[in-house]
Amino acid sequence: MNTGPNDNEILSRVLQGDQQAYAEIVKRYQNFVFTIALRYTPNREDAEEIAQDCFVKAYRSLSDFRGESKFSTWLYTIVTTTCLTFLRKKKLQTYSLDNEKVFEAAESLDSGLKANQVEQKSRVTMVNRAIALLSPDDAQIITLFYKAEQSLEEIGQVLGLEANTVKVRLHRARQRLKDKIEKHFAAEVSDLN
Repeated sequence: MNTGPNDNEILSRVLQGDQQAYAEIVKRYQNFVFTIALRYTPNREDAEEIAQDCFVKAYRSLSDFRGESKFSTWLYTIVTTTCLTFLRKKKLQTYSLDNEKVFEAAESLDSGLKANQVEQKSRVTMVNRAIALLSPDDAQIITLFYKAEQSLEEIGQVLGLEANTVKVRLHRARQRLKDKIEKHFAAEVSDLN
């Protein structure tokens, strides 16, 4: 988790004119934004362009952030809208979340792993590969809850659903993820135990 000032404290400083404080927000969320962009286009250059556009849009619209949800929820909405607009403008082919290369590209971002991080990276890679086997709706809800650390209410805001509906869908998505892991990664699971 992040140490130091929380997002709202940093955003308050940015809104008071401390433009340099926005660099901390970019640093905190650059992998989050880039990974989401990679789900829409596996081209690294396009994903980097989208990520940059998202941070510029977020900065320009920062006064519109009311703080009713986490900053990451608000940013997620900007990212998905920007990705869809980018794809419409470029008329690019969209790629399925089932495409493993999308997640492999995202995983390759973190280089220079220390020896004690290799096992953790192996687990994360396995889970990401299992998530890639899920339907886009299941993958989205799992990603929002576990990776973006959004609450059921915040996910509901992003997806336009009631919190109870999100809870049911998350439960079902977890079960399908467990089934995918047991079916496709049985050997890896036994190695980790």
